[in-house]
Amino acid sequence: MSQGGNQQVNVADLDLSQLTDVKRQLDEELSHLSNSFTQLSKAQARFKSCIENVNEVNKDKSILVPLSNSLYVPGKLSDPDHVIVDVGTGYYVKKTRAEAAKHYQSKADFVRTNLQTLQETIEKKQDNMNYLVNIMQVKLQQQQASGQK
Repeated sequence: MSQGGNQQVNVADLDLSQLTDVKRQLDEELSHLSNSFTQLSKAQARFKSCIENVNEVNKDKSILVPLSNSLYVPGKLSDPDHVIVDVGTGYYVKKTRAEAAKHYQSKADFVRTNLQTLQETIEKKQDNMNYLVNIMQVKLQQQQASGQK
């Protein structure tokens, strides 16, 4: 039986083809993490925009009411003290403006925390990538030096 868990390997012990494979994997991980960071940043901006919109609501202001994901019609609020909040997966809840702003602020804070964690992960992966590239350069120089002799 094999033991569970990850086995650590010193990258300096790998040959160039193995290092290239590790580099390719790190590139893919960095790309995925960067895309996730971008998506989370957009989500955070949307939540902040929701907070601003909730705070700007008044009875005379014209709004766009969503009838579907792509169809909106103009309308006016009959009760500016309450708004309908999309809480996810097609569910909507009536909340006061203060409750709605608090809801969106908690969502924005949650995303901000995840962004910070993701940023740290990306930085660690980039450090790993830089270390790997340095090892590859040393191996290439050693290979070229031994080829010239």
